Amino acid sequence: MFLITEEIILPNNIELKFPSSKVGAKSIFEGIVRDNNLGKSVKKLEYQCYEELAIKEGSMILKEAVQKYKIDDAFCIHRTGKLEIGETAVFVRVFAAHRDDSFQACRYIIDEVKKRVPIWKKEIYESGESDWLKGAG
Repeated sequence: MFLITEEIILPNNIELKFPSSKVGAKSIFEGIVRDNNLGKSVKKLEYQCYEELAIKEGSMILKEAVQKYKIDDAFCIHRTGKLEIGETAVFVRVFAAHRDDSFQACRYIIDEVKKRVPIWKKEIYESGESDWLKGAG
């Protein structure tokens, strides 16, 4: 399942129901807003997206991961709107029988989301300036 939300993402509140008793690995990637990028002091971020297409493309990426790797389940949620330093921007979770498949699928998902999903990131700097970055960053 691929989701877009304007709500704060709380990883500890995301349901982690195991898809089967054959699962032996869970990999998680959590992208967190940091206070700097490319030598600039970042005050906050703003994400915008084309939601319908983002969900369609994100869901396709998850399906590809299931087909490409030996995984039982994949989940991704990406935040939009204004985010403060320390908040979660994106969360990916993968269940698999073995760690290698789980790690590889998790990496594949976040890399493809950043490349293909129509989400745009604007950095707002301490100086008052701002820049839109390529991809979801």
